Formats: sequence, C-alpha cells, structure tokens
Amino acid sequence: MITNDIIDTSSKPLTLESMMAAFDARMTRFENALERQNAEWERRNAEREREKAEQKAEQEKRNAEREREKAEQKAEQEKRKAEREREKAEQKAEQEKRNAEREREKAEREREKAEQKAEWEKRRAEREKENAKREKEIENVWKQIAETDKQIKATNKQIGGMGNSNGDFAQEFFYNALYHGNRKLFGLQFDHVRDQSSSKNKKTGVEFEYDAMLLNCNAVCIVEAKYKADIDDVQKTLKKEKPFRDNFPEHADKPLYFALASMSFDKRVKKACQEAGIAMIKQVGDTIEVYDEHLKVF
Repeated sequence: MITNDIIDTSSKPLTLESMMAAFDARMTRFENALERQNAEWERRNAEREREKAEQKAEQEKRNAEREREKAEQKAEQEKRKAEREREKAEQKAEQEKRNAEREREKAEREREKAEQKAEWEKRRAEREKENAKREKEIENVWKQIAETDKQIKATNKQIGGMGNSNGDFAQEFFYNALYHGNRKLFGLQFDHVRDQSSSKNKKTGVEFEYDAMLLNCNAVCIVEAKYKADIDDVQKTLKKEKPFRDNFPEHADKPLYFALASMSFDKRVKKACQEAGIAMIKQVGDTIEVYDEHLKVF
C-alpha cells in the first residue's frame, strides 16, 4: 500500500536535491508496493486460472465419463440387438429346418403312398389275371358240370329220380372241402365243421337252417352254400344272425362271421358281398378259395 511520507526539515535545510531524493525514495517505495500489488493480482489470477483449469478438467473428465458410459450403453444396446438378431436368425433357421423336415416327411409319405398304390395296382392286375384264368377254368368246370348234370339226370331217371339237386351237390362239395381241407379262414383256425342242419327254438319258435357251420372256442362262421349264388342270397345270409343267436345261446356272445359259398359269382353278387362284409368261398378246380378282404364281424 502506498502512503505519504513526512519530510523532516527541522535538522537540515530543505534543498532541491533533498526534495528530489525524497521523491525518488517515495517513487521507489510506490513502485515496490505496486509490484507487490501486481504480483498479488497475478497470483490471484493464476489461482483463479488454476481453479478454472481444474474445473474445466473436472468437467471434461465428467464429460468423458458420460461419453464413456454413453458409449458403453450404446455398445450394450448394440450387443443386445445383435443377440436378438442372432436368436431371431437361429429361430428362423430352426423353423426353416422344421419346415424342411415336414416337407421331407410329406414327400416320404407321398412316395410310400405312391409305392403302395403301385403295389396295389400290381396285385390287382395279378388278381385280375388269376381271376381270368380261374374264370376260364370255371368255364371248363361248368362244361364238365353240365356234362355231369346230364349224366346225373340220366342216372336219376334210371334209378327213379334219386339223386342230388344242384344245391345238394354244391352243399356237399363245400362241406367236404371245408371238412377235409384247410380250416384256417380269415386268419382263424376252426376246430369243428358241422354239416347241413336245421333247428327250432322251442320258446320263440324261430327256425334256423344252415349248410355248414365252423366253430372254435372264440368264433363261429355260418356258411351258406349255393350252386350259383344270386344277389338275394346275400340278404338271406345276413338274416341268419338273430335265428342263430336264438337257437345257439351257448355261442351267442362269440364273434360271428358269414360266408357265401358258390361255384361262381357274378359281379353284382361280389359287390353285394363286399358291401355286406360277407366272405366269398369259391370253387377252384377240386379245391376252394376264400375272399375276405371286406369281412365284418357280426
């Protein structure tokens, strides 16, 4: 701080030199005080600059920290987004894989279906070929039967009309074929074969007649034998179910099968048997063949 100095003039005379010396001393002290004041100002300015620099550095540090956190958040978001995209891509790939597997399975089923159809067509063609062959054989048999009929008629005429009718001939033929032949029909082994018979329920008065009956412990098969089956014979055969169960209560709870046996079947009778679920037993030479593709249990 600059102050005014008091000049002592009591001991020495006041001269220009002394006044100049005193002025110089005062100027020196003033300059020194001014320098000290400037130094203090500079110190304070430096302190303010230092504090400002520290605040700026702190602000920049905070900004950098926020930028770092912002970058980390952005990176985390991008990471999560990439993870979601990856999961989405994996799900899409899995779905496409499943779709491809379903398409493959579908194609495999179609292929198997086509193969089965081709096999069925092949078997049908073979059956038709065999049927044509059998029809020819039957035609020959019919010729032989016709000749036999002539001989039988002649013999019957000679012995007073004694002999079997065509129906009796068919019934006896099929009974013998079942009795002496293979009794495994429809995948079942029958133990007993009963010949033509009729019975009447005493309580209900219901009559029941059959040409042949096959039995085992678990099932029964009623056989209706005809020389030449007609379409009406199918319904007649089906109507035997109730009379059978009324007259044979010991077998009433067993599965019941029906079979129509004939020397030949025309197309109408074959179709009616298939729709009704009745097996067909057909003469082939000296033996029989059973057709049971559409067989039903009654």
